[in-house]
Amino acid sequence: MFELAWPWLLLLLPLPMLLRRLLPPARQHSTELRVPFYDELVAVQRAQHPQLKLWQPQVILYALLWCLLVLASARPQSIDAAQQQPSSGRDVLIALDVSNSMLYSDMHLDNRSLSRMEFVKHWLEQLIEQRRGDRLGLILFGTQAYLQAPLTYDLHSIKTWVQEAQPGIAGDTTSIGDAIGLAIKRLRQRPAQHRVVLLITDGANTDGVMSPLAAAQLAAREQIKIYTIGVGAQQPAQVQALIDTASLELDESLLKDIAQRTGGEYFHLTDSQAISRMYNTLNQLEPSADYRAAKRTAHELYHWPLAAALLLSILLVLQRLYRNRSSTQRVAEPD
Repeated sequence: MFELAWPWLLLLLPLPMLLRRLLPPARQHSTELRVPFYDELVAVQRAQHPQLKLWQPQVILYALLWCLLVLASARPQSIDAAQQQPSSGRDVLIALDVSNSMLYSDMHLDNRSLSRMEFVKHWLEQLIEQRRGDRLGLILFGTQAYLQAPLTYDLHSIKTWVQEAQPGIAGDTTSIGDAIGLAIKRLRQRPAQHRVVLLITDGANTDGVMSPLAAAQLAAREQIKIYTIGVGAQQPAQVQALIDTASLELDESLLKDIAQRTGGEYFHLTDSQAISRMYNTLNQLEPSADYRAAKRTAHELYHWPLAAALLLSILLVLQRLYRNRSSTQRVAEPD
């Protein structure tokens, strides 16, 4: 594809014509010869050197020379089509607990009290940004588990879906086993390497058809790693009246067992320091792909119009020298 790096320089094309119209003619600083037949000499000179007209070949050549110089200064380029290299990153499914217990406010960030859901959203937004080159998907689960976003390279859409997730939209209870089962169903069709699930919950398994440990055993058979992430305190000091106490009890032993069976690891999110530690650990255990944005290569072409302008300038100079030499020979010839 052809492009101009500095197309605004094309505005200089009418500059010679504007200068010719706006500026007065140049004065000849030479000694005047006062003779009685001066008008006849001027007429003879004009007959030998008529004024240049726009349609004359010499004017066209000079105009072409100016156009070539302006075109070269605008830096014409040949742009290759952008080619995105195929990514060899991981397929990561984020399974996020959206039960009502995520409304409980026992998290702190920057001296502010946050609900568990707000804290998780803050953490996930930064985590997703660091996974460039990986394919991410989102599963929301409560009483039921459903796929909110399939695996995609569009990280912006994943972040949008995470921010729009609200506690209670999938039911009040927690079905950890069903969430793992859905993740297995979505990942088993992908290549065997680098299948990863991030299971985020703040409670124990209280509902669902599939047992969490049975689902973890099946995930291990399908070579799917599950990193379990517990949110909130294991035994909260105060419990809101509208939230069932059992749903706030974090079953760390179950989450550790799931991670161990699948070759993953368990993390406990409690504060901003835990976030930093988890970033570093996850990036070491499951580094993201070497992501490089697609780039377009530009090949400079300005030397072609510049070379044409140089060649045309040489021809015009040779033409002028030839005319001067011919005029000198005619004057020197005797009558």
